[in-house]
Amino acid sequence: MKKLFIQTYGCQMNLADSEEMASHLLGRGFALTQQLEEADLVLVNTCTVRDHAEHRALSFLGRLRQWKREKPGRHIIFAGCAAQRLGKKLQKTFPYLDLVSGAREIEQFSSLLDQSGLFTPAAEAGTPAPQGVTGYVTIMRGCDFACTYCIVPSVRGPVHCLPSQEILAQAATKARQGCPEIMLLGQTVNAWQEENKTFADLLNDVSALPGVERVRFVSPHPIFITPQFLQAVGNNTKIARHIHLPVQSGSSKVLQEMKRGYTREILLDKIEALHRCGFAISTDLIVGFPTETEEDFAQTLTLVEQAGFSAAYCFKYSPRQGTPAAQMPLLDEKILEQRLDILLNKVRGLAENAYGAHIGRKAEILMESPTKGRTSDNFWAQTKKSYTIGSVVQTEVTASDGTLLFTRD
Repeated sequence: MKKLFIQTYGCQMNLADSEEMASHLLGRGFALTQQLEEADLVLVNTCTVRDHAEHRALSFLGRLRQWKREKPGRHIIFAGCAAQRLGKKLQKTFPYLDLVSGAREIEQFSSLLDQSGLFTPAAEAGTPAPQGVTGYVTIMRGCDFACTYCIVPSVRGPVHCLPSQEILAQAATKARQGCPEIMLLGQTVNAWQEENKTFADLLNDVSALPGVERVRFVSPHPIFITPQFLQAVGNNTKIARHIHLPVQSGSSKVLQEMKRGYTREILLDKIEALHRCGFAISTDLIVGFPTETEEDFAQTLTLVEQAGFSAAYCFKYSPRQGTPAAQMPLLDEKILEQRLDILLNKVRGLAENAYGAHIGRKAEILMESPTKGRTSDNFWAQTKKSYTIGSVVQTEVTASDGTLLFTRD
């Protein structure tokens, strides 16, 4: 049997896309391998949100030239967001590349395989074995926003919501395969809708499936954190009490220039409402957007102080070709470095404080190993006793070292 090696760059949605593409290749007689040297086919699934991610994928593709030479009959598929952005340029630069499949073509991937003439027709799609306790389910593709720094809409296209029936069938399959936690995925995941059904309705429907103990989602947009959403999920304890909410800046002026669709004040109101519902909130922050002044940056620092984030991932602005912001004059690199260093110092300790705040509280832990799992609000916990992987343990937190909770039982 021929072997398939998958190299995925980027977010959880890319991991889900890799699983989907792998299912079509398994149906064509391939078996997964973790060893590159024994593979007959390599699938490289890529990210282009930041320049660094794209360069990593292209560097790996360059190293595959020698891999392909070593054994006749080997093939390479380059897929995902970088494939969508670079298109036909890829096979000119890397003539040994066999097939390019952009992010917008994921739903036509099976047809692309057939049209390539490189693979036998599929009997039926295979099903990759789940990795760990979390099952990834894509519920929508694309983005209808036009954030001036972001390349996602151009490589992923406009929003396309998958039917709830298909989503629930996939989630049920993941649960039967041994995934008690379902992660719903989309670029603006909480914008999902279907006729009279909202994202909150979908969360509740997924949580009601047999075998599902917890439901997570990523990445939501602040605009769609509505009172209706909060009310719908408020009493459903299976919906994880953690949300990764990319706020990007604390300055209303910069947010407007980014075309994020909200102000600092609106953002803080939504964050307060989430805290009242018991959500821990992590975030993404960009420093050095081309129009960011010292005052704008200071407002990001005060937002961090006020928002009570459990964690913050901080990045220097990275211009992406084809976006409006890429046409703006860049700030001096030294300014970017200085501001990033200041922000990193500001967010340092957020997670440690958040872990420490759990001491003396009860926790619901979904076990990912016999003695380690994650709480509903996404903190890692170590138990004294051993438990079945995938089980949910109710216990009390007695201590923390700033990166791990320790429990009574």
